[in-house]
Amino acid sequence: MTTNETAIGTKALWGQVELRQKHAVKWLTLSAMFMAMNIAVCTFSIPVPGGHLYLCDTVICIAAILLDPFGAFLVGGVGAFLGDMLFYPAPMFVSLVTHGLQALVISLIVHRSATTKNKLFWRALIATTIGGVIMVIGYTLGKIYVYSTYADAILKLPFEIAQAVLGIVGSLLLCFKGGLLSLFKKLEED
Repeated sequence: MTTNETAIGTKALWGQVELRQKHAVKWLTLSAMFMAMNIAVCTFSIPVPGGHLYLCDTVICIAAILLDPFGAFLVGGVGAFLGDMLFYPAPMFVSLVTHGLQALVISLIVHRSATTKNKLFWRALIATTIGGVIMVIGYTLGKIYVYSTYADAILKLPFEIAQAVLGIVGSLLLCFKGGLLSLFKKLEED
């Protein structure tokens, strides 16, 4: 990476931090909205043979693409923690760590530098893929701890992978094809 790309990346990340500092009410409102969406989608799932797929990964990835790393961590980690605490408390600490780390890493990678929309798409694809791997590994290890058996964790592995793929594809489609990224940029400018 060149010095110019590093400077652009630093400027992009500081632009997100500036949103938090200069427009604290807007940043707080957007973070709270995404956190509420994350908690809300924890209430239902898509039943598939042998398990369920949850939509929280899609919300977490969208928030991580749009928000700064701290806001993304709040939405991913704290939002998933609160959703689990309300509806299924057994894995709530696993969700806090796993989804928090997932959102933080995605946001850090996406906001490192993005000069064009095309570069931003590829950066977001790489970031959400890495975030998906973090989620799959974190939940697999967490389920070994929560359920105390390796077999149960491995049995749920295909569902974790499918949920990660659903989150990656859904977030990229909504952000880049659905217009969420453009809408968020307009909100940032106001």
